[in-house]
Amino acid sequence: MRELSDGIGRLPPGPANAITDVPDVLVGHATVVRDEPHVIRSGVTMVVPRAGGIWEDYTYAGSHVFNGNGEMTGLAWVEESGMLGSPIGITNTFQLGMVRDFLVEETVRAGAIEGFHLPVVGETDDGRLNDAAAFALTEEDAATALSTAAAGAVAEGCVGGGTGMICHAFKGGIGTSSRMVEIHGASYVLGVLVQANYGAREDFRIDGVPVGALIDTDLVPSPWDEPVDGGSVIVIIATDAPLLPGQCKRLAQRATVGVGRVGGYGHDSSGDLFFAFATANHLEPHPGKPRMVASLPNEALDLLFHAVVDATEESIVNALFAAETTTGRLGRIAHALPLDETAAILERYRVKNLWSR
Repeated sequence: MRELSDGIGRLPPGPANAITDVPDVLVGHATVVRDEPHVIRSGVTMVVPRAGGIWEDYTYAGSHVFNGNGEMTGLAWVEESGMLGSPIGITNTFQLGMVRDFLVEETVRAGAIEGFHLPVVGETDDGRLNDAAAFALTEEDAATALSTAAAGAVAEGCVGGGTGMICHAFKGGIGTSSRMVEIHGASYVLGVLVQANYGAREDFRIDGVPVGALIDTDLVPSPWDEPVDGGSVIVIIATDAPLLPGQCKRLAQRATVGVGRVGGYGHDSSGDLFFAFATANHLEPHPGKPRMVASLPNEALDLLFHAVVDATEESIVNALFAAETTTGRLGRIAHALPLDETAAILERYRVKNLWSR
């Protein structure tokens, strides 16, 4: 979105304005688009928390459920242990289990575990555009997403798990953003990645500007036959700040504010699941002696809270800005957010001094 504005909030972004600005965090996608024998608009996205080592070098982590009409596997053990020991997968609702099973099998193949394993995989429903009942995604797709995970710029919009998603009655998908913070003289990075698949058109806002309400369906038709308020959003938060599990959970809770600022209300049919991890502490799965860990004091977290909110909001907007008009199953069309019209709306609000910067 930065071609149209200076971004959201006061904190600067990282070099790629992506979750991969957090050192050693990688993202990969597998995008599956075909029309025969079924109309498939789907995929898998992988977030790797620690390049080359997450299975044997855990991170502290925490989660938050804003509204629970959705699924993210492994949360009970993260809540209990406070640790994350796997890549994070994101895909469509019907194939969450496949991606979860792939990550278990991959862990065994890597020889990283001898016992059980509970990976974290989230989902949102792409059944409006994708023939989800065809179960077209395979473990090879999950493997592609994992093997191609890389640092640097992250593809956004109609890619990976976001390929078939709809957000605020426009084409949605994957979005990401990051923020740099200075705390007690030290520099940290916080990054966010979202899979955005929720919301009503009239609720959509960019930095407080009611963009959705000003783009009616005569200009951009809705992909829905009737108004839709629900849907789902997955938010993944990463930081290299030294945080404990409870502090990660507090970061995850703040994603609620970012989703709300764009226009998400956590409706009854929403699966709004937020997950945060912190890479500064290195945690052996089975240490032979007590761990020595570091953490920021709770009183120092406010800038990170700001970073979560602003980067979550911008990630959702970036997903919409990057997405392209998509025709899916039964000829349904999810139109992209019209960028020229959006730019004109934002400019009008700037002129009226209603869009403060």
